[in-house]
Amino acid sequence: MLMNMAKQEVRMVNIVKHFPGVLANDHINFEINKGEINALLGENGAGKTTLMNILYGLYQPDEGEIFIGGENVSLTSPREAINLGIGMVHQHFMLVSTLSVTENVIIGLKELGFLLDLDNVEKEIEKISERYGLKVDPIAKIWQLSVGEQQRVEIIKMLYRDAKIMILDEPTSVLTPQESENLFEILKKMADEGKTIVFITHKLGEVMSVSSKVTVLRKGKVVSTLPTNQTSKKELAKMMVGREVLFRLEKKSIEKGEIVLETKNIKALSDKGILALKGVSFNVCKGEILGIAGVAGNGQRELAEVITGLRKVVEGKIFINNNNVTNLNPNQIISEGVSHIPEDKIKMGLVPNLNLADNLIIKNYNKKPFSNRFFIDESYVNSHTDKLIKEFDIDTPDRYIPVKLLSGGNLQKLLLAREISEKPNLIVAVHPTRGLDIGATEFIQNLILKQREEEAAILLISEDLEEILSLSDRIAVIYEGKITGIVKSDEAKLENIGLMMAGVKTTNQI
Repeated sequence: MLMNMAKQEVRMVNIVKHFPGVLANDHINFEINKGEINALLGENGAGKTTLMNILYGLYQPDEGEIFIGGENVSLTSPREAINLGIGMVHQHFMLVSTLSVTENVIIGLKELGFLLDLDNVEKEIEKISERYGLKVDPIAKIWQLSVGEQQRVEIIKMLYRDAKIMILDEPTSVLTPQESENLFEILKKMADEGKTIVFITHKLGEVMSVSSKVTVLRKGKVVSTLPTNQTSKKELAKMMVGREVLFRLEKKSIEKGEIVLETKNIKALSDKGILALKGVSFNVCKGEILGIAGVAGNGQRELAEVITGLRKVVEGKIFINNNNVTNLNPNQIISEGVSHIPEDKIKMGLVPNLNLADNLIIKNYNKKPFSNRFFIDESYVNSHTDKLIKEFDIDTPDRYIPVKLLSGGNLQKLLLAREISEKPNLIVAVHPTRGLDIGATEFIQNLILKQREEEAAILLISEDLEEILSLSDRIAVIYEGKITGIVKSDEAKLENIGLMMAGVKTTNQI
């Protein structure tokens, strides 16, 4: 990778940022040169996104200075940052769900004036999509797109605005391994062309693959900045979390029990009214993890939603504990002992403006022991909340803060605390570690394995093949709404899984 080290593009000096009860950035110094890809590495809550939100003008620092191209600047809004050539792809998408891809790409651009030539904009989007392999339909509404497709829109939006300083916040969290590798090649090409790139991540493999320099943050402070080729994954992991990381999971040998979940030839429509599930059949037993592998947008979301009562089945049947639960509502599904860890923890799993205690009892607030049908037992709720905060290692100033102030890892721990504490028979876990750092990922994966030991049946839907292979007992691959094969994980070969993800049937299936 070529780098022009002569020109310092960004310099942030002694940046301090406070939030209620939290010192997010503690006198941080950060700089990056033209043509560099600087990985900003750290656990969830380390202050990475806050620092880059300051550079993008979303937040203003309490102390410190920012220099762009050697000039001292005051960034009081994203518009000022955009005018200086700074673009940002956010982890939580900044898209308007009711607008089209094209409308989202151009929203807020003054230079377009009153007369919009959307046809030309669509053509330009198609050119960018083709050039960078970011396939997306320009006229589709955002709500019709998968999470992976929405991520592509965010990247296209930044490319359309021709940013020279590009900030990407966990951009691969919704991409397949192949898409991630493609993105890395794009970023390297951009850096060679003189783009300056900040790559926020918690994934050590990504740091080693794509960056020229890495800055590690822990608890709001810079631990180290060094060339990537002078460090290792093991060293970076220790800097991130302050301890040795084992990089392994202990999955005990367990005799699986009777069938808990069985789907028989289920078919269901997508939000676009197109058949998304085309006759899906499988089962999951007690003490078993069945992993569903596949590229985003092949029916995974619809599958999770029909099982949990959020989407109607148009044909076929679903059985839980031998009971026909086809097209029952979510409350009725919950009463069968089903817990759901949804794809989007903010929009579907938690209520951002409510506090931790309220979110933990939201499914059962009107039942004993949380209430006597008329009044909530505040004392019991508080003790229950404090117990789960400790048990699930949720980092929070207190139980009363709105959950929107928690980091991504702590939001996921909170969601798991609610769902797992109910001792479910069946857990439908959709991307349970997406966007989480190595410490939180290790914690949550071990929680899932513990539930397996306690004889829960677990349906694990993930686009992280490494996670699928390490946690699952069996792996089912989904492609265009059909199961292309089911294999035992200890007999699974990565190349065969990859072929099945592309719709090719292979041998060694069960």
